[in-house]
Amino acid sequence: MDVKSATKAVRSGDTAPIYVLYGTEKYQIQQFTEMLKTHVIEEEHQDFAVIPYDLSETPIEAVVEEAETVPFLVPRKLIIVRDTSLFTAGKESKIEHQVDRLITYMDNPADYSTIVFLAQGDKLDERKKLVKAAKKQAVVLAFAPLNGEELIQWIVKLAKQHEVAFEAGAADTLISYAGTGLQALSAEVDKLCLFAGNGGTIRRADIESLVARSTEQNVFALVEELANLRLEKALGLFYELLKQREEPIKIAALIARQFRIMIQVKELGQQSYSQQQIAGQLGLHPYAVKIAGEQARKFDADRLRKILSHLSELDYQMKTGAVDKVLGLELFLLRLGA
Repeated sequence: MDVKSATKAVRSGDTAPIYVLYGTEKYQIQQFTEMLKTHVIEEEHQDFAVIPYDLSETPIEAVVEEAETVPFLVPRKLIIVRDTSLFTAGKESKIEHQVDRLITYMDNPADYSTIVFLAQGDKLDERKKLVKAAKKQAVVLAFAPLNGEELIQWIVKLAKQHEVAFEAGAADTLISYAGTGLQALSAEVDKLCLFAGNGGTIRRADIESLVARSTEQNVFALVEELANLRLEKALGLFYELLKQREEPIKIAALIARQFRIMIQVKELGQQSYSQQQIAGQLGLHPYAVKIAGEQARKFDADRLRKILSHLSELDYQMKTGAVDKVLGLELFLLRLGA
């Protein structure tokens, strides 16, 4: 079962006794958990019927005992369990957990309890007996990053809930300013919706005046301007970063990182990797891969390697004092955009 199907089932009243949630998108995991809370437990009962546990402090058998105990004064309960070791690899728990107790419970769960395990990891450890049992007896949901089109749709849908629309291309502009983190994007959409008002439209100019770019996003935009040979705008962003007291060596390192991503995306694309596969290989958000791919198409592979070589030499010169840091980076940008 995927997240969309699980959400639909919960909203229609079909709730599973056990959920295991994991993945990189912590904001979506939080939203799914809140949705479960809203649909499983009545609002007036939530103070008593929603019970949190942390398996770094509590043994799993205590959680099972809680699930088996008939609820008092409420029809059912929701048990939310934070886990850093039972379902994932790596981190060992200081507490000895009787995992077989949970596996036995999975075969015959109480119909008045719903347990939600929040596995603190990007992947489950498929070798573990508990993970194998969960995949058979529980609803296991992976929360992966949204791809480029899904991210745009998510932003537009979020604004629509406030009865606000985005003008064409404005959602892309928002991502270029706020990044791909759903938590940050949600906060920015809320702010922009308040500005636009019910029935209003969010325009690119609104985003440019109301949303602050991070250093990384400014460098991302700077490289985009260079890729499109818009030198004046690229230099404007560079000078803006200097006004924000950003260290030139850091700016150069971030520029090098973006060009390195571009050449990696180009090479993997030539090997017929999909956007999602490239994102997994490089540990990047799919939207960042999409933009890097578009930028990379404007350079051939040899040019990208030469640019990285120049940046490596510039880094050495800056760190040894062979060149003034601001002047050295400024000259690099001028040559690149010429």
